[in-house]
Amino acid sequence: MTRAPEALDADFRTFAVSRWSPLLRTAYLLTGNHHDAEDLTQSALVKAYARWDRVTQAADPDAYVWRIMINAHRDRVRRLRVPEWLTTRFPEQTVRDRVDHVLARGVLTAALQRLPPRQRAAVVLRYVEDRTETEVAALLGIRVGTVRSRSARGLEKLRADPAVLDLREPENGQEVTSRAGAEERAGAR
Repeated sequence: MTRAPEALDADFRTFAVSRWSPLLRTAYLLTGNHHDAEDLTQSALVKAYARWDRVTQAADPDAYVWRIMINAHRDRVRRLRVPEWLTTRFPEQTVRDRVDHVLARGVLTAALQRLPPRQRAAVVLRYVEDRTETEVAALLGIRVGTVRSRSARGLEKLRADPAVLDLREPENGQEVTSRAGAEERAGAR
């Protein structure tokens, strides 16, 4: 005898609500992560819903759904498996301290904020985002000549800014340093 779809949905809903916590607890123990456990529990219940007439006809519906969840977890682990290669070298490389670069970036950001808005927009789009003059002109709705003049004036003001004058270009592999940044660090000690 075939039951109405509404009755099957109601049965499934009752089953899912009553078994959610134990299924989630088991899924957490399998995955070790709460978010992955919720995903695994939901996918198991989705698969159980698709086969709900078989689940209800099984001798032990709980065991049937648990088996679905364990198989879903096994499939998930197979997809996530990453091959490992043994090596004598470490992939990580040592990186020099970038404090001076951060300080220099802060000095440049402050100097950019002191530019008039239109010059700042032209300089940022042209040199920071590395766009062509034509792209900048289209973005700002101005002519290419205007982009050139605003960029040139903005760069001129940046070069004349006392804080930017303190920045040095790297020489022989040295990092960019800032006298202002060095003074701040010395004062903090």
